[in-house]
Amino acid sequence: MRREAMIGKVGDRIIVESEHVGTPTREGEILEVIKGEVGVRYRVRWADGHETIFTPSVGSARIVPREEAKAST
Repeated sequence: MRREAMIGKVGDRIIVESEHVGTPTREGEILEVIKGEVGVRYRVRWADGHETIFTPSVGSARIVPREEAKAST
């Protein structure tokens, strides 16, 4: 059974867990969803204030919908 990847929306939180010991988890807010032929990329404002275009690989990121993110704060 194939599991479809969740596509984030503007305002959702994105959490990127590192596979390397000692590298911290990164969290940010999705500012823009960029859909293309190859897949989905996101413009993200990270917790440290930097903005980047992020291209997630399979299993590298977790999306927390805006509603859930608001409820947990």
